[in-house]
Amino acid sequence: MTGSLLRLMAEDVADLDIIGAAVQDALVRVGEISFDKKARRFTVILNRFRWEAAGENGPYERVRAALSFDGVLGVKSRRVRQDSDEALASLLSVGFIPEEEPPGGVVRLLLAGGGEIAIDVECLDAVLVDTGAPWTTPRRPDHEQS
Repeated sequence: MTGSLLRLMAEDVADLDIIGAAVQDALVRVGEISFDKKARRFTVILNRFRWEAAGENGPYERVRAALSFDGVLGVKSRRVRQDSDEALASLLSVGFIPEEEPPGGVVRLLLAGGGEIAIDVECLDAVLVDTGAPWTTPRRPDHEQS
């Protein structure tokens, strides 16, 4: 079931929750995570499961997508394998912890296996864009079997 490609922006927590739902269970290669200090932009290229097109019995699809955050002050990671650009991680959730003084805070990307990426932002400014045609995949992510 091919459909239109997603193009989403987030400037508040409610918007980020929508992006978080769209990227849940995306597959990420460590080599496709980047932070451009000069541009203050964090970007991750991912293979996003198309939840919006997934029926209970398939067919299932994934699509290449880019998730980026602007106004980034710094990035920290914990338990993210950085010894191989080909290391694969599954993105479980995206959340935002606001600072006491808005609009800044920390965007948290939680990965399967306990990995985490913390992105310190001056304000919430995120974009998710599908970048290619969807392809079929044999499995739907199943959290009950995990």
